[in-house]
Amino acid sequence: MAASVEEFNAAKEKLGALKKDPGNEVKLKIYALFKQATQGPCNTPKPSMLDFVNKAKWDAWKSLGSTSQEEARQQYVDLISSLVGAEAPAVAAQPIGSTKGFQTLLMSTEDNITTIRLNRPEKKNAITVEMYNELIEALDHAGKDDSVITVITGSGDYYCSGNDLNNFRKIPEGGLKLFLRRYVKAYIDFPKPLIGVINGPAVGVSVTLLGLFDVVYATERATFHTPFSQLGQSPEGCSSYLFPKIMGAAKASEMLLFNKKLTAAQACEVGLVTEVFPESSFQAEVWTRLRAYAKLPRNSLALSKQLIRGVEKEKLHAINDAEVERLMERWLSDECMQAIVSFFQAKSKL
Repeated sequence: MAASVEEFNAAKEKLGALKKDPGNEVKLKIYALFKQATQGPCNTPKPSMLDFVNKAKWDAWKSLGSTSQEEARQQYVDLISSLVGAEAPAVAAQPIGSTKGFQTLLMSTEDNITTIRLNRPEKKNAITVEMYNELIEALDHAGKDDSVITVITGSGDYYCSGNDLNNFRKIPEGGLKLFLRRYVKAYIDFPKPLIGVINGPAVGVSVTLLGLFDVVYATERATFHTPFSQLGQSPEGCSSYLFPKIMGAAKASEMLLFNKKLTAAQACEVGLVTEVFPESSFQAEVWTRLRAYAKLPRNSLALSKQLIRGVEKEKLHAINDAEVERLMERWLSDECMQAIVSFFQAKSKL
């Protein structure tokens, strides 16, 4: 159903209340959708090539082609809603049986969608020990609530820059092995459709876990990098099994052994990403689709996921155990320690 005139007018008012400049590309998209929604397809003369501003506006409006006014109105409402939602702090969900909110995440449930947002944008959403534990709690909560689907995304320009290497300085002996195993297990056992909304570059464990997601949507500026051998480490997140299965052994080896960084388009081509969207319309297009998914019958989706994923669950747990054991060996090795020391030395010189 298309957005009503009342919803469209409300969106216009919300646009005026935005605190941050959404950028020229998004503003052109807003302009074009507004014109399409109120006047229909572009039928005005093309401005002069030297009239840069009006030429850009005309091009944006013209690019919508024969999109109906109703559809443009809906896209306009969705785009404004996504911009407003990105500015408004999500209500921190309370972990079950606790009154404590999350410190490193934002979690909210709306329209049958539970959203878990990594929220250390000043550190490119690097994962700390605290964030690992909070993600385990958040996934447990999301798996038991009444939502239909669960979404994981990031705040700011990055999806996630991987492990915060300060973890190595703070984790008690034996603790790392335990919580990493529990963390990956939370994804393997997650009962509902799990969707990754990759809003920017992704590194390390945030990439390797994508094989355990059911759908992965990415902005065109996202990249996917697993620099394990560069840091004297080894893969985790069941990627040693799932990546060759998804993209073939040769492509998986380029990523997991030789640190190849993939663009969003390349990740989509090899099957790691479901679909790539233009940065200017990423949030609007993805969230329109997610809202449609959230209207599907919850139990049917969960049971269907069990059929798809359940066959290999026992195997994935065994692979997780093996990967964690190998990773523990690597973390304690001189090679890995030297790589981490070099990382901090290089960082201190910046």
